[in-house]
Amino acid sequence: MTGTEPVCVEGLTLGPVGGGAPVLADASLTLAAGRVLGVVGRSGSGKSSLALALLGHVRPGLGLRAGRVRVAGADPFAPGGARRVRGRLVTYVGQDPAASLNPARRIGAHLADAVRRGGVPRTAAPERVAELLARVRLPYDRAFLRRRPHEVSGGQARRVALAAALASAPRLLVLDEPTAGLDDGLAWELRELLEETVREEERSVVLVSHDPRWVGSLADEALRLEAGRIVARGAPRAVWADGPGAGRERDTDRAAPRAGGLRASGLFAAPGRGAPVLRDVALTVAPGTCTAVLGPSGAGKTTLARVLAGLLRPAAGTVAWEEPGAIRQGRAAAVQLVAQDAYGALNPRETAERALTRPLTALRGLDPDRAAAEARALLARVGLGAGVLARRPGALSGGERQRVALARALAAGPRVLVCDEVTSALDPDTARGIVDLLDELRRADGVTLVLVSHDLAAVARCADRVVVLDAGEVVESGPAREVLRQPRHPVTKALVGRRRATGPEQGRSA
Repeated sequence: MTGTEPVCVEGLTLGPVGGGAPVLADASLTLAAGRVLGVVGRSGSGKSSLALALLGHVRPGLGLRAGRVRVAGADPFAPGGARRVRGRLVTYVGQDPAASLNPARRIGAHLADAVRRGGVPRTAAPERVAELLARVRLPYDRAFLRRRPHEVSGGQARRVALAAALASAPRLLVLDEPTAGLDDGLAWELRELLEETVREEERSVVLVSHDPRWVGSLADEALRLEAGRIVARGAPRAVWADGPGAGRERDTDRAAPRAGGLRASGLFAAPGRGAPVLRDVALTVAPGTCTAVLGPSGAGKTTLARVLAGLLRPAAGTVAWEEPGAIRQGRAAAVQLVAQDAYGALNPRETAERALTRPLTALRGLDPDRAAAEARALLARVGLGAGVLARRPGALSGGERQRVALARALAAGPRVLVCDEVTSALDPDTARGIVDLLDELRRADGVTLVLVSHDLAAVARCADRVVVLDAGEVVESGPAREVLRQPRHPVTKALVGRRRATGPEQGRSA
């Protein structure tokens, strides 16, 4: 790119093709080469719509009403413009990176294709793939390269997608919630990588994030969206309206749990045909309590969540839901998983209303009228309006999809909720609201929670106990307050220490 303003957006307005309020209204911005622009705002404020417009893409059901976009002088909305821009001038890593990876293809094949599209000869492709994997802190060995996307953790899938995005050496990198699903250590390693690529290659970056520490430490400037409009632009610290706040810590001794609970013992599991991802994992969760599962990316947290929910059969070990007078082996209808990849978990052809009414009628036996009323009530409970009912996943923001997925799990009337990174795609206010909702369900309805998370504020806010995984093994467990305040294992100390050592007030040097 040449010139001082390789990215220029003027008066961009996007809205439903059938009419109605715009999702993005009169947005204008410029971005110079080698600069990082942070885009912040609450879930549904239009952040992803703005980011996608830089590639000439709008979500199904939306259309370009006014304005123009230029990337290095090219118009991505012109006939053939998107083809010229995507993958050459601009690459994009979305909120659900696993959804961009062909589930039938192996990781090595994905990356080999990406580097060849970037102009690397076939003979040099293996060396370039090895370089990309090293840059995103992933192994370059036959076992990893032969895995398919569903056989790696959410954090690993995100880094594979980033490696593929960097393969063509783009001049503009658009990142939509790049730290969702990453532990703090990997998130800050990724920050250093991005700063290096910006500094050395004069690459511009548009960074959509709910994390004020990321925006404050990496972005040169930021803009804030509210209801589709840019309402502030300037220094990241000034633009960020509401920080994540300090999570309150609960009194974990205030309620004595009832007898019984979710119990797992001796779990070994391997999603593919390789070495086990879980090794002799055991945990017990009493009814009406919350146990948080922590650990670095790739530690086996998502695999454990899938095993507990009955979606993955363990190679060895047992999972049982216990309650007074009954023990149910394996998956009970009362156990529901809220997955990290909300886009992949929801049927892309199914409206939110259908996603909610199906379990209400099939599992709870409600008639259609009662199911429709309950669907509206569930959406309201997770902070969404009835207008979402008619929309499909592609027409929802990442945060809205996550809340619809949670509402769908609640529609089944679960006794156990297994939540895998449910706050990763949400702004801090919405994330706190979801955590408070989960805590309310736990206390008022006796729902048992297993909370897989990298968000230590959410863990401190909600969890009674903490289990820490590393390389598929439990390395520490105990009361949440004790583990978070006085961690014993080096992995736990690193997780807690990194969170304490970083904060939104740290900024990028000029």
